[in-house]
Amino acid sequence: MSDRIEIRALRVLGTHGVLPEEQARSQPFELDIDIETDLAPAAASDQVTDTVDYGAAVDLARRVVETHRYALMETLAARVAEVLLADARASAVTVTVRKLRPPVAADLASAGVTIRRSR
Repeated sequence: MSDRIEIRALRVLGTHGVLPEEQARSQPFELDIDIETDLAPAAASDQVTDTVDYGAAVDLARRVVETHRYALMETLAARVAEVLLADARASAVTVTVRKLRPPVAADLASAGVTIRRSR
């Protein structure tokens, strides 16, 4: 399917990481999300009930980042995808998670992972 809903640069504070200091305080994460779904019904009806509501998807993703703790970004991304795939209209979800302040001794803007999950 080539139809998709795009959510870009969702910034959320979360407590995720392997290091003790990452588990002790929140840090900024950025998410990009693609939800593959058939957009034809919504295009024809002009009704939000015929599509995946991106506002609801943002709220779900934000809650996963804010309320859970994971050591790995891989686990965080997989959990966000799993929650979003609970909407039967979503056939696949791609989630990119970036840690905006990675704890490395280098001038690095971000470190991240991208996963894709489908039915």
